[in-house]
Amino acid sequence: MVKSYSKYDQTDAFGVVTSATSNIVWASEEASQASAIRSASSGRAYAAASEEVLCWDVKKGELLSRWRDSACTAEVTVICRSDVDPDVFAVGYADGSIRVWDSRTGTVIISFNGHKSAVTTLAFDRSGTRLASGAKDTDIVIWDLVSEVGLFKLRGHKGQITGLHFLHPAQATAIDGEANGTNGDVDSDQAFLLSTSKDALIKIWDVNTQHCIETHVAQTNGECWALGTSHDGSGCITAGNDGELKVWAIDLAGLRHAGSSLDHGADERYLHERGIIYRTGKDRTLGISFHSKSDYIAIHGSEKAVELWRIRSESEVQKSLARKRKRKREKTKHDTNDEIEEAQTGEEKVSIADAEVGEVIVPYVTVRTAGKVRSIAWMHNRGSKRLQLLVGTNNNLIDVYEVPQRGKSKTEEAPDYSRTLSVELSGHRNDIRAIALSSDDRMLASASSGALKIWNVRTQNCLRTLECGYALCCAFLPGDKIIIVGTKEGDIELYDIAASSLLDKIPAHEGAIWALQVHPDGKSVVTGSADKSAKFWNFKIVEEEIPGTKRTTPRLKLVQSRVLNLNDDILSLCFSPDSRLLAISTLDNTVKVFFVDSLKLLLNLYGHKLPVLNMSISSDSKIIATCSADKNVRIWGLDFGDCHRALFGHEDSIMQIAFIPHPVEADEKHLFFSASKDRTIKSWDGDKFEQIQKFKGHHGEIWAMTVARTGDFIVSASHDKSIRIWTRSDEPIFLEEERERELEELYENTLATSLEDEDAINGEKPEVTDASKQTISTLTAGEKIAEALELGLEDLKLVRQWEEERKTKPNLAQPQRNPLFLALGNISAERHVLNTLAKIPAAQLHDALLVLPFSSLPSLFTFISIWVKRQWNVTLTCRVLFFMLKTHQKQILTSRELKVVLEDMRAELRLMLGGMKDMVGFNVAAVRFVGERVDEAGIVRLEDVEREEGRSGKKRGFIAVA
Repeated sequence: MVKSYSKYDQTDAFGVVTSATSNIVWASEEASQASAIRSASSGRAYAAASEEVLCWDVKKGELLSRWRDSACTAEVTVICRSDVDPDVFAVGYADGSIRVWDSRTGTVIISFNGHKSAVTTLAFDRSGTRLASGAKDTDIVIWDLVSEVGLFKLRGHKGQITGLHFLHPAQATAIDGEANGTNGDVDSDQAFLLSTSKDALIKIWDVNTQHCIETHVAQTNGECWALGTSHDGSGCITAGNDGELKVWAIDLAGLRHAGSSLDHGADERYLHERGIIYRTGKDRTLGISFHSKSDYIAIHGSEKAVELWRIRSESEVQKSLARKRKRKREKTKHDTNDEIEEAQTGEEKVSIADAEVGEVIVPYVTVRTAGKVRSIAWMHNRGSKRLQLLVGTNNNLIDVYEVPQRGKSKTEEAPDYSRTLSVELSGHRNDIRAIALSSDDRMLASASSGALKIWNVRTQNCLRTLECGYALCCAFLPGDKIIIVGTKEGDIELYDIAASSLLDKIPAHEGAIWALQVHPDGKSVVTGSADKSAKFWNFKIVEEEIPGTKRTTPRLKLVQSRVLNLNDDILSLCFSPDSRLLAISTLDNTVKVFFVDSLKLLLNLYGHKLPVLNMSISSDSKIIATCSADKNVRIWGLDFGDCHRALFGHEDSIMQIAFIPHPVEADEKHLFFSASKDRTIKSWDGDKFEQIQKFKGHHGEIWAMTVARTGDFIVSASHDKSIRIWTRSDEPIFLEEERERELEELYENTLATSLEDEDAINGEKPEVTDASKQTISTLTAGEKIAEALELGLEDLKLVRQWEEERKTKPNLAQPQRNPLFLALGNISAERHVLNTLAKIPAAQLHDALLVLPFSSLPSLFTFISIWVKRQWNVTLTCRVLFFMLKTHQKQILTSRELKVVLEDMRAELRLMLGGMKDMVGFNVAAVRFVGERVDEAGIVRLEDVEREEGRSGKKRGFIAVA
């Protein structure tokens, strides 16, 4: 019988507060909640955590919800919230896909897939029904959220898209139009898109006519990295390298007439450069955010600071200009006569439009942050007079900073800001270098530079956070109440978990302690260091006097018993479970095996080309597995030191290797796991020398891994700051099936890349193309449609023939149909084909229909004509029909057979759509009528009652308050 193994699946991921891959979004509490709760709350922060989106309560630091699509393993790269519906969020991923989430239920509403690489920026339009996405593949795609399709793809930039913003001139100028009475010719559906890219260009696109109407060079010194637009759309700022910020004015009135007039010449300009200002930080600017209610702008680069700038009021600018002119006059006073001076005093008033941009936008304060800034978001809490800024940093931290607004006083001193709230306890600031499980597998210790955290494995809650040195290794001592940590400085630190305190700090070695292990009998510990020595320490309970009293208290002490000196730095060490042997790996690429009692050398294991980073001995003490920076795993016998097998394990250095410490079943004794910097973990059979399973999930190098006592689960920690738990499931794995699955994955990946892009023959790309992308799922969907059409057409002929014959023979038995239709409850062929189409997600339907060859069109049109006659799923039917007509227009024109089918269909379709149009019109009129009644009911008449006689004053007129 073929041997089967247990499958491991990822069940949990925790330890991430915010990833450095994506921006952060702030949202207020829902309006449905009581006002008392709302006023006390500081809102919610939506942050990316690898492939998930986390929703944090900013005030309590609690995790409220996590959004994860099990079908997607790519990292989140951008989050965008809809202004129209605050519960709708668009999230872009590193594989080019976009998912629209509902924050109330935490579910995906729509999925889009149109980019070839990571999505970098997203923007909703004013109505919230269109979404623009830009990606590293230099394309901009406009998506329709109502019909769930990609409308078109805009190409013109030559670099990664860094900023997108919809401009709606009609909305911005509606108020002026109403005032002047010139609102008749304004197209309210006008929309323009402002885009910036790393190619240093800024472009304006007309969304309705789908072309670029204007292009400028945004930055003078290379790439353009960020775009910030004011909330009224009248201006924007672009940013590049060296702290350079360029300010632009947007001519919305000109844009409003640009769409309606056909003869606008090439010399028309809607973007006007206002000038350049410079940040104090000279690093690359990554984000610009305008405050929606005040005249403040937050700008940040990749350093530990956020700069706040202030837009001065008109009076302030004029005062400043007057001061400058006064100084100028005073300088030139000695060589000018009185007449010129008098003439100059008359021209005090100068328009704000002529002022230099440096006079209008001035630095306010620089907020220093705890880590390098990745993203910022303004917070708008009711009742707060101060500016509040939400900051997500690269070191896994979310902070809230408060800055006072500018007061009436004329002091030019920078205001004091404060860090008021923080979400930090749920993760490490630095990479986790070591993890250890307690003896009952209930607690997990994770150690990084500066922090040691204790987690509950089942609930993933952080129980304790302790300050420590730069930890390189750690372990629970017997009893699970004390943790021992080895540091880079060469100290051994002992921590009491219950008391959250440091018990002892022993300067043990002169170099970094790379490895430590507790003896199997639990009475001593051995440490291996870069100072070329391994030291053995015994645990002793010492009665210590309490200062100032005669009482004593028991305390744990480490007492050094023996030292083993070697010729090279020790990188790893490992006791055999039977306590007989100690294996030590050194910097000279070898592993030396010593007897524990006499410290005599038993074996020298040569073979690795680079140093051995970790090793593990099986539970029966018969074999040892070593992993190295040369990407190989070697399995050795401990009786003679012979190398059983060398396996090419990973694509990069292998950091950790581990057998199951106490396997329940005998055939699991020689199963082991390896974790590598290539972001994967693999399980291996040490007897057959074969790879069993490959675990993918981490988005960074895996630094540490540990296996549960009986192998029920594995815990791994990575550079992406996440700790992941992989749990054994009941599902069996067969090696042949696993190899087949891996080959299929490889084939699908190469197939998906080979399907990509139809570049023009002469190398010129069209400016606008369809927003389609062929993937494996669209290919399989297309194949399903073709299969359904083939089966359905046969069945349709069979059933029609039977119905014809039944007219003459009423008792004729039903024909033998395909078993598939019988299995689906004796479904008709036309209904089965329609169901097949309806099951395909709307966003993938066009791509799936493109898979169909022209030869399958007659059969598809046959079914469409049946659906039209019976008025089944009108919207889907029309969508499929019109798309196929548009796609195969030229071939259809030359085909006689299809002309006949289409002619028959046309009259029916016109009748059906006319009826539906009338019904929609009737319903719209009814909704308007109801709306007017609601508006009327909301108007209240107020009047002042006649005042009493003898009192002055007269009766006021009527007013209507809506």
